[in-house]
Amino acid sequence: MAIPIYIIEERKLRRNLRLISEVAAKADIEIILAFKAFALWKTFPIFREYIHATTASSLSEARLAMEEFGASAHTYSPAYTDDEIDEIISCSSHLTFNSLSQYHLFHERAAGVSIGLRVNPEYSEVGTLLYNPCAPGSRFGVTADKLPEQLPEDIEGFHCHCHCESGADVFQRTLVHIEEKFAKWFPQLKWINFGGGHLMTRKDYDVNLLIQLMQAFHQRYPWLKVILEPGSAFAWQTGPLVSHVVDVVEDKGIKTAILDVSFTCHMPDCLEMPYLPEVRGAEHVDIEKAVEPKTYRLGGNSCLSGDFMGSWQFDHELKIGEEVIFEDMIHYTTVKTNTFNGVTHPSIAMLHEDGTLEVLRRFGYEDYRNRMD
Repeated sequence: MAIPIYIIEERKLRRNLRLISEVAAKADIEIILAFKAFALWKTFPIFREYIHATTASSLSEARLAMEEFGASAHTYSPAYTDDEIDEIISCSSHLTFNSLSQYHLFHERAAGVSIGLRVNPEYSEVGTLLYNPCAPGSRFGVTADKLPEQLPEDIEGFHCHCHCESGADVFQRTLVHIEEKFAKWFPQLKWINFGGGHLMTRKDYDVNLLIQLMQAFHQRYPWLKVILEPGSAFAWQTGPLVSHVVDVVEDKGIKTAILDVSFTCHMPDCLEMPYLPEVRGAEHVDIEKAVEPKTYRLGGNSCLSGDFMGSWQFDHELKIGEEVIFEDMIHYTTVKTNTFNGVTHPSIAMLHEDGTLEVLRRFGYEDYRNRMD
């Protein structure tokens, strides 16, 4: 019986890891994995061949870094809580505070950990408001006008996140604003973390520009260690989500292929971003073409009315049972899935370089039930 399944391809994952490792070496920076975009811990033995650290944003992610990746995390959270902070510290090499009030509340308990402060340069080119960390009224980071001239002596770094699947040209423009706002504090620091969203494994990304930017930054501030923590870049285009047609229904001339997966459960970025997925063997067409032959909305199997996307034109009429394959569904998707409606969760597998397919995880009723236990 065919089941829905995410398939991460080892060859493509290693391709990305090699590029990231080469960029880190040439730019003399550290590039670490952000769990918020990718946390398939059974792949960590491969990651450890190329990188040495990860970034966490919660106690669970910090524990994952220690227990499964085998190294202390670079941890940042919008707000730490009193009942979790000590365990988070025990799992962290770096701890970044989102605000000065959080720093004053917890910094004495973080002795022995490199302390950082998140700053907000009030500039970002991220167009989707939901993903823009520097939008007016942002809850992320301290703006320059709120920083004291002399930082507390135990603050060793700044963390600044402004990007979302962005190019090196965006980083080049953003860096100007970061330096204008915060360079006067750089002599008091040991490191700076430029966050995630640097999509260096995308085909049109200007890797050489990124390397040049970082080399020039080192010339200006040779004492600062530079850290990048992309998530999507590691798992970008490393594998699909394979689904199957369960039914085809029609209303007002619009045909919907109902699948054994759900956008709201298994591809939430498609509704949030909104992110238009690529469907293998099909072409996305404008809504006015939805009634044309061989053209379908693709509908999820949850009870949410808006659990669909469309329309795609295939080269044949879809039949019940056949595969519909969504490309590039490993980054973010696998960490944001949920069990709304109890919809069967896709399995997770790895396609190894020798062609063997290893199922890493199957999901069942107990996974749904135990969330409510």
